[in-house]
Amino acid sequence: MTALVAAGLLFLTGCGGDRSADQAAGKRLSIATGNTTGVYYVLGGGLADQIGKNIPGYQATAEATGASVENIQRIVRGDSDIAFTLADSAADAVTGRGAFTTPQPIRAVARLYDNHTQVVATTGSGVKSVADLRGKRVSTGSPNSGTEVIALRLLKAAGLDPEEDVTRQSLGLPESVQALKDGDLDALVWSGGLPTPGITDLLTSLSGQVAFVPLDGVLPAMRAEHGSVYAPGTIAKNVYDTPSDVSTISVTNLLVVPEKMDPALVESLTRLLFERRAELEKIHPVAREISRDNAPKTEPVPLHDGARKYYG
Repeated sequence: MTALVAAGLLFLTGCGGDRSADQAAGKRLSIATGNTTGVYYVLGGGLADQIGKNIPGYQATAEATGASVENIQRIVRGDSDIAFTLADSAADAVTGRGAFTTPQPIRAVARLYDNHTQVVATTGSGVKSVADLRGKRVSTGSPNSGTEVIALRLLKAAGLDPEEDVTRQSLGLPESVQALKDGDLDALVWSGGLPTPGITDLLTSLSGQVAFVPLDGVLPAMRAEHGSVYAPGTIAKNVYDTPSDVSTISVTNLLVVPEKMDPALVESLTRLLFERRAELEKIHPVAREISRDNAPKTEPVPLHDGARKYYG
């Protein structure tokens, strides 16, 4: 999967510069993505490249961030123009729940692809279920990330107090992977598309020393508390060359923008997702999941008027 990361980095080349000056001229867009070894970052680089090639007068930059919650905060502050986010975090944002004390002025461009919650533990730790994380050293993801939201909910669904029952570390995916390699963690939680380059690296580097933790046991409690935004999912054995399929929890991803973004620009962004999907698929295979039928299904996050116009 190193080639995927390299491809994403290639598309970032030439997209830097002084954003404040370009933004004043209405020329440059900032795309809030996620950790550098995650799918958001790779796909965001491809999206930035396609914007520069296909929307006249605009260039774009894919920015590495802590992901979902931080990305929404960046949109609201005006630090970013386009953002990837998990649907559960976006739902919290528009309803003023969870990390958000009031409803946030964001709108959806499209439903994209599903993220899969990936819990990986060292085989020596004896962790076979989420409940087995009690007393273990666990990375719950970057602060203000969608991974962190899901990780804390997973622990609570298994009857664990995230602050008392585990030794919690708030690390991004690259740091979490390195900490597992160094023996400083027993497990990590990650929510991302399949395959995630950082998880591929971990499973390859520590072959036989780490394994996925199945999540079907905590799904009922997750759905009872938080609703159908959490769905059953499967990591097929051919994704990471594991001995068997792994049960997981899936959450859809959304592409969001500020409520006040120019509808004509949003319509162009929406059209680009479908007219240039083949190019995005070359950057990462999850782009194959972006479908015209499912894209408008972003509830409870309202579609932006520009996106609504495109979908008709």
